[in-house]
Amino acid sequence: MNIRFDNKVVLVTGGGGGIGRASALAFARAGAKVAVTDPDVPAGEATAAQVRALGAEALFVAADVVNAAQVQAMVSQVVAHFGRLDCAFNNAGIEEEHMRLADCEEATFDRILGVNVKGVWLCMKYQIQQMLAQGGGSIVNTASVAGLIGAPKMSAYAASKHAVVGLTKSAAAEYGRKGIRVNAVCPGVIRTVMFERAVAADPKVGPAVAGIHPIGRIGEADEVAAAVLWLSSDAASFVTGLAHTVDGGMTSV
Repeated sequence: MNIRFDNKVVLVTGGGGGIGRASALAFARAGAKVAVTDPDVPAGEATAAQVRALGAEALFVAADVVNAAQVQAMVSQVVAHFGRLDCAFNNAGIEEEHMRLADCEEATFDRILGVNVKGVWLCMKYQIQQMLAQGGGSIVNTASVAGLIGAPKMSAYAASKHAVVGLTKSAAAEYGRKGIRVNAVCPGVIRTVMFERAVAADPKVGPAVAGIHPIGRIGEADEVAAAVLWLSSDAASFVTGLAHTVDGGMTSV
């Protein structure tokens, strides 16, 4: 299936690397005009430069998704530059926790829930306002397999990703008749900088984590990006409220 986004405007949050960057580049290859946002300015600008190198139009906006004024301004800048917002991929998120629930600090809990839940909520709030004004659109949020099952030593992260699934399903029900589809992608373990750091710290991590996926390996960012593009596209026109796993079968066992 050849999915195209010609003349469509796409916003990718957390676009400075990993799944966000892979998705921004995939949208660009499919003909989209791509807006990238990230609090890491050099990383976000690097993604925008790579989008332009593929021949697509790009805009970088520095924004912190937990700041309502910055999120509102981010959406406004995208619309001012491109004229509309057709698709949004709310990918910005953090994972800082490797401890049992009773050992997690309150500040860590607040940071994780702030970025992963409030950040997605704020982005959807202002994206939906724009999409209502223009007559529709598509939103994809990054959840996780940890939004579907438990995650030992990552209870705050799991709680945040369960919340993303809840926000996704609720918004899908609220705005389906307004022409706005809202879905979530739920990756398993994906080869990103975060994963590579874990492997560098403990070489046993790679084989152990690969073994929890029935497919026998961890995932690649491009594989998640492919699911994001499908969910965002007209090929998924009758799909909304879905928590779509890209997990090598991890949640099937």
